[in-house]
Amino acid sequence: MSTMTQTATNKPSLEIKLCAPRGFCAGVDRAIQIVELALQKYGQPVYVRHEIVHNKYVVDGLKAKGAIFVEELDEIPAEHAERPVIFSAHGVPKSVPADAQQRNMFYLDATCPLVSKVHKEAEIHFRRERDILLIGHAGHPEVIGTMGQLPQGTVTLIETEDDARRFERERSDRPLAYITQTTLSVDDTAGIVSVLQDRFPDIVAPHKEDICYATTNRQEAVKHVAPGVEAMIVVGAPNSSNSQRLREVAEREGCRVAVLLQRADEINWADFEGVTSLGLTAGASAPETLVEEIISAFDERFDVTVEIVRTAEETIAFNLPRELRDMPAQTEKATG
Repeated sequence: MSTMTQTATNKPSLEIKLCAPRGFCAGVDRAIQIVELALQKYGQPVYVRHEIVHNKYVVDGLKAKGAIFVEELDEIPAEHAERPVIFSAHGVPKSVPADAQQRNMFYLDATCPLVSKVHKEAEIHFRRERDILLIGHAGHPEVIGTMGQLPQGTVTLIETEDDARRFERERSDRPLAYITQTTLSVDDTAGIVSVLQDRFPDIVAPHKEDICYATTNRQEAVKHVAPGVEAMIVVGAPNSSNSQRLREVAEREGCRVAVLLQRADEINWADFEGVTSLGLTAGASAPETLVEEIISAFDERFDVTVEIVRTAEETIAFNLPRELRDMPAQTEKATG
């Protein structure tokens, strides 16, 4: 255990290394804007299928403004069928917009453009009669949406290197291709791809890596910071894939304490007793205000100094749906 340095304030010293980039990515920023601007333009209520992004604070904030979250379209009352419905940033199977059209619903698609890119890749592979492997996590909304772009049974899910070793082609005369979920661990995915390429040298890879720039940048920042700190906090939700991967990266880099927290009130102070250096980052769906909340909580108990450790610049922004482009944007921007 590290020795705590006492200061004139009688509080132990703590250096916080704040990862940059962290927090909101362009796809999350766009999705939240879509809900907020739809509320401004069309009034309350606006329906959202599934959590717009995986963060309770964000979802609760949008609920307070008049958004109603449902898991399926049939939960929307018949008398509200004309109200806007928004599809989440994770993307949806093709059956969902088809269902909305059948119900004469007006919908806005907040699918991240980088997820849509993977959907298009899947469709291209299908048209070229390739067998398709999707590297991802079973049950994640993005995976469900991607697999749902094509007829059932067309896409095989690969979750681990063991899955990659066990996979057998049904027809050796058909070309093979792989795509990936956008929020995976860069290192874990590289291991799975290596196994597939060793076994199937002719496998077709994405033209440009499917793991999104924000996922990669946030993991690289953690890799840079984690070896030099005693503990790491990732601000994010338990069901956020990219946030869970950040915690795993910190753990892999040797942090004895690497925890995922949604809010400051979840801090287990016993975990940080004797800690003099702390890494702090946030998943791509966690707003900066929650990072500030964590820093404030530590500031009450420690004499805190904050150093920003920047490993990349992010300037990407995505266009809004044309129905909302005349509206002034009002939301927190990505923390590049």
